Amino acid sequence: QVQVTESGGGTVLAGGSLSLSCRVSGGTSNRYHMAWFRQAPGTEREFVAHLDWTMKRTYLADSVKGRFAISGDSAANTLILRMNNLEPEDTATYFCAARMNRIVVSGIRRAENWYYWGQGTQVTVSS
Repeated sequence: QVQVTESGGGTVLAGGSLSLSCRVSGGTSNRYHMAWFRQAPGTEREFVAHLDWTMKRTYLADSVKGRFAISGDSAANTLILRMNNLEPEDTATYFCAARMNRIVVSGIRRAENWYYWGQGTQVTVSS
């Protein structure tokens, strides 16, 4: 059974920083493709970041470019989201998502294309 576990959320003042970690374990695959999404109350889940292990390329939502960075270790199925210069608009529950097969670029931003999800970690940014 695949387990997706996030950690690292918390409460910070605007302009502060946080790092989120995600680890995928279990299942039959040695490597999982992973991404970060977030969801604020009353809104749809939105894409935040993805690291393409194969192409060694990162993808970030426009709203976080220049402030967030994604890194990870494909052999360990871990993904890190470093969030700098946080804004109140970043307040949300952040979810790590995973799938076994590599996803085409056109599909990475759609939540329905990701099959395994963590329970989420809360990030609150106060002004």
